[in-house]
Amino acid sequence: MFNATLIFPTVPYENLSSPAGPPGPPLWYEHPECAVAPYGFVFYFGVKVLNLAVGTPCNILVIWQIVSRKSDASTSDIFILNLAVLDAYFSLMTPTDLVNRLVLNDSRIWYFLRFGYGIKDVAPLFLVCICVDRYMAVVHPVIFSSYRDNLTRIGLTVVVWGLILAYAITKSIGGNLYTSNIFSGVILFTFAVMVFCNISIIWVLRRSVAGKEEMHPVKKRAFKMVLTNLGITVFNYLPPVALMPFKSYYTFVEFHCQISRSVYSLMDLSCSIEPLLYITKMERVNGRCCRQCFSERSADVNV
Repeated sequence: MFNATLIFPTVPYENLSSPAGPPGPPLWYEHPECAVAPYGFVFYFGVKVLNLAVGTPCNILVIWQIVSRKSDASTSDIFILNLAVLDAYFSLMTPTDLVNRLVLNDSRIWYFLRFGYGIKDVAPLFLVCICVDRYMAVVHPVIFSSYRDNLTRIGLTVVVWGLILAYAITKSIGGNLYTSNIFSGVILFTFAVMVFCNISIIWVLRRSVAGKEEMHPVKKRAFKMVLTNLGITVFNYLPPVALMPFKSYYTFVEFHCQISRSVYSLMDLSCSIEPLLYITKMERVNGRCCRQCFSERSADVNV
C-alpha cells in the first residue's frame, strides 16, 4: 500500500529546525556534501529572486484589480484574492530569507521564516477551493446556482485560514518534525483534486459541443483557461508526487542537493505563474490601468 509519508520524508528548509547549529559550509548548501553539487540551490534561490521581482508586483496587481472591481466579479475571486495575498507575502520574505541564511543566521528570524514557509506549504488549499468552485459551476450548474452568494465562500475562506495559521504556527514552533506528514498529505490532496476537477471540466465542455461546428466563445475561453490550469497543476505539483516516493533509489547528494531542491523550486514558482495566469485575463485601458477584459460570463462557466 502506498505510504504518503515517503513523499516528503525530509521537508525543505532543514536548517530551519536547528537554527543554532554549528558553523560549517555556506548555509545555502544545507549539507556539507552539497558543496560538490550546488546547482540545485542556485536554481532554488534564483526562483526566490524571480518571485520577488515578478511574483510580488503581479500578486499586488491581482489584489488591486479584484478589490477595485465593483462589477462583473467571478465567484472564485475571493479565493484568488486570498491566494494572491499569501503568495505576495511569501515572495516578500525573500530578502529576509537570503540575508538571514547567508549572513545573520539569527535563531529568532528562523522562527519567523518557518511561519512563512508554513503559510506557503498549505496555501494550495485555496487552489483546491478555486478548482472545486469552477468544477461545480460547469459540471453541476444547478447546485452551483443555489449558493452563488458569497456567504458560503467566506465561511470556507475562514476555515482554510484557520487551517493555514494552525499549520504555520505549529511549523514555526515545532519545526518540520511535526508537519512533514501533513505537508505530504496536502500536496497529494491538492494534486488529486485539481487534476480530477480540471479533467472533469474539460470533459464536460468538450461534450457540450459534440456535433456542433464551433464552441460558444464563453465556453471556449473557459476551456482554454481550464486547460492552462491543468498544465500548470501538472508542472508545479506532478514532480513532487512522481519523484519523492523513490528517495531510496537516489544517492544522498542526488536527492538532498539536486532533486528535492529542484522540486521545491518548481512548487515555489506558483507564486509567479498563478498571478501571471490571472493577469492574462486583463488588458490595459488608456495606458493607465488594468481591467477585466472578459466581461461576458455565464453562470455555468463562471470561473
